[in-house]
Order: sequence, then C-alpha cells, then structure tokens
Amino acid sequence: MLLIYPPVAKPSEPPAGISKLSGALLSYGVKHRILDANIEGLLHLLQHPHAVKATAADRWTSRALRDRFRNLESLRDWRSYRVPDRYKRMVHDLNRVLRSSGVGTCRAGLANYEDRELSPLRSADLVRAAENPEGNLFYPYFEKRLTGILEKEKPSIVGFSLNFLSQALCAFSMIGFLRSRRPELTIILGGGLVTSWMKRPGWKDPFQGLVDRLVAGPGEIPLLSLAGIDRAPCSHVTPVYDSLPLDHYLSPGLIVPYSGSRGCSWRRCSFCPERAERNAYVPVQTDSVLADLQAIVKRSKPVLVHLLDNAISTELLRALSGSPLNAPWYGFVRITPSLTDIDFCKALKASGCVMLKLGLESGDQAVLDELQKGIELGTASLALKTLKKAGIATYVYLLFGTPPEASPSARKTLEFTARHSDDIDFLNVAIFNMPLFGPETHTFKTRTFYEGDLSLYTEFSHPKEWNRRRVRRFLNTEFRRDRAISAILKRDPVLFTSNHAPFFVMART
Repeated sequence: MLLIYPPVAKPSEPPAGISKLSGALLSYGVKHRILDANIEGLLHLLQHPHAVKATAADRWTSRALRDRFRNLESLRDWRSYRVPDRYKRMVHDLNRVLRSSGVGTCRAGLANYEDRELSPLRSADLVRAAENPEGNLFYPYFEKRLTGILEKEKPSIVGFSLNFLSQALCAFSMIGFLRSRRPELTIILGGGLVTSWMKRPGWKDPFQGLVDRLVAGPGEIPLLSLAGIDRAPCSHVTPVYDSLPLDHYLSPGLIVPYSGSRGCSWRRCSFCPERAERNAYVPVQTDSVLADLQAIVKRSKPVLVHLLDNAISTELLRALSGSPLNAPWYGFVRITPSLTDIDFCKALKASGCVMLKLGLESGDQAVLDELQKGIELGTASLALKTLKKAGIATYVYLLFGTPPEASPSARKTLEFTARHSDDIDFLNVAIFNMPLFGPETHTFKTRTFYEGDLSLYTEFSHPKEWNRRRVRRFLNTEFRRDRAISAILKRDPVLFTSNHAPFFVMART
C-alpha cells in the first residue's frame, strides 16, 4: 500500500493525516509506504527550475535563483528567525523561484498551486487534470518518483490525503498518471477536503472510474478493510513519522503535528463549517494524548509540537500544565476564563507553551453574541493581558463581514485591537465566507461566489450592506493603517504565518 500527500501545502512540517494512517497500518502489520510528495515536489522544483528562462529573468529572479540553495538551508537555521527582514527576503526569493518555474498555464508557490485553465472547484477540471498529467508542473518529479515506487514495491492500493484546494489539481494529475500506468490499482481518496465535498447535501460522486473509493472522515477503518483486516482498529492510534524526510522540511528543526481530538467541542457558532457538515466531536483520552506526546518527543526530539485540535480542550490544557512535554508547543484554544488565571497560564508556560492561537473574531460584544461564539470581551481582554504577563505569545484571529457586523462594529474591532496591541503578538485578518449549505444560509439571498460544483461557499446579500467590497476598503484604508495594528501585521511570517510564528517568539527569548 502506498499513501501519498500531494503538492501543494506549506512545507514546514510532516503531514499529520498520513502519519496517523501509517500508525494504524503498522499496528496491524500492514506493509505500506508513505510519500510526502509535497515537500519532495517543491524541493525538486527549487533544485531544478527547468522553465525559468535565464535571458528573460529580471534582477530579482536572477538573485533568487542564485541564492536558492543558501536560502533553503537558512530557513532551517535558527539565526534566520532572529532577523525578520532577512527571513522575509528568503521566503519571497524562494517563492519567486517557484513562481518563475511555471510551465504553460501552471504556477506554484510555497503555499499554492494554480492553473489558469483548470479550477479545483470544478470536478470536470479535476478529471481533465487526470486526463493530462503531463500538463502538471510537478509531472517531471512524480513521473520518475512514482514509476520507481511502482516498479520496486509494486503496491496494489494507493491512497491520497487531500486536505486543501491547493492540492487538488496535483492530486488528480498524479491519480491520472497512476491510472494510465497501472489501471488495475485500487485508488482511494480521503482527507479534509474530500470529507467536505462528501458532506454536501445531494452529493454524487463525479470521479467514478477514476477513483475507486472516496472516504469521508477518518481513513483508518477503510484502509484496514482494503488490506483485508475487518476487525475494528484499536480505539486510539499513535501517529508515526519515521519514514518521512524529517530533515527536509523548511523549519529550524522538526515540528511534530498531533491531534488530540477530531471536530469541535463548541459546535454552536453560527455559519461554522464544522456545524454545517455535522462533524462529531471525538476527543482522544487525555492520558493517551500525554503518553503519545511524551513518547513522540522522546523518540523524535522535535524543536516544536503543533497541536492541531480545532480547540485544545481545557481538560487537556490542565493536563499539559501539570506534565511538561520537554518540548515547546503551541495550538488553538477557545477564549475561556481559565486563561485569565495567571497561575494557570504560568503553568502552561512552564509546560512548554510558546504561543496560543485565539479565535476572537470581533471586538463588538453584540456581534459575538449573535454569532453564538460564547466569548465575553471582558474575558478576552483579561486573557490577553494574563497570557502576556505569563510570557505566552498570542496569535489572534479576526473575522470581518459576518452577517451581524456593520461598519460601526468593525470599528469597534479596530479599537479593541489597537487598545490591546501591546498584548497581541500576531494577527490573522480574514473576510467572512458563508458556508454553502449551513443551517443559516437559507435566510439570506445568495448568489454564486466561486463557480464550480465542488464549491463550499456562497456569496450573499449582506443584511446591513456591509459587503466584501466595503469590508476590503475598510481593512485597507482604516484597519491596516492604524499605527499600532500595522506594527503587529508586519510581524506576521510571510506565507508560513502561524506555522513559523512560534520560532520568532522562541528566537527572541
């Protein structure tokens, strides 16, 4: 069995999904191979930028080409994270090489892949990508790599872990290549993006004849079943990363990704994709999480642990505060009163917590209440100050253009953010996308947002006329121009954002 993580996703850490699937297969003695084609493919493009025409290259491109190997190594060096401007230049230069290595209509970057003629939101275009794999920018890489694996290891089953739209065209190009070379292969396709597609009401599989099986949700049972193991897998699976190229990722050491739960424990927010898809919340037992993490840290000696939970539970946070991991860690948490307790926050810091990501969304209490976020601004204010005092960095997420928001509400968010600028280390500023099939969607007049039968979001008529155009103008002319907020935004690691933010925190301490 061969499990593949396709390009393109941020190449800062190993893929969590196929690492967990590998752990399940190993626990039942199933012979398999996992391939991170994302990091391998990106490094192949950077090492062999075959389509860059030297005669047409401008000064920036020429410099980026010349320095690309040095920049790759520098991103794996702690010293680069002590000089933010140098870091930004290196990331932009590497991205420039990738963007300049386009073939035909295709372009790639460190975090994206695009084709001017094909859209990952249209199933017919994904089928076209499969019918013409030679048109994919990564074809020279995966044609040789997959041929070698097919000839040497002769897998009968190939699975793809597809989590982001930026991976879809490449995944289907690779599927098409495999179909043309080995039509008898059983091809299975799963991952977060596939789950979202299959949760659409009235879903009909448009990939029959190309993909043998689509999987919504966890893939352990379907993979074991295909391998001839009908027994239910053990209730808990420890991910295994050993067979991945752990020293190739673009970070100053190994980041270990780990999920202590699946789904969201809150599940009450309006317009939430998790709620729209009716995904259940399934936590791993706290003792098992701690045992896993301590064993992984001892074995792999990571420089950072990335907890992938939609929100780390308070129970797990308390357990971590009493059981240091002997490795720095970070993750997403809900804003709760526990974060206003200085002793608790200091215990988290002592356990290795470097940074917490906080979904504040709005600085207007009325908006938060209508969205059913369960957040009190007074609690959020005190939590930011307490975390700062405890030495834990914060990465705050804001969301503009939600149905309850209007320009006065947006300005309240601006004022709240500016007022707490000394306590906020990083900011993620986003514009609201309405889930296409959310329970609240039918109450709004909607219209096509992204063309395509695989689209997950819809445009809507804002009840307060606070549309995307007005939101963008506000963000560009007011929010981002506030001096205190601008200073925070300039700290955000370019392209890698929160995946690299902890390193800047660690580098300055």
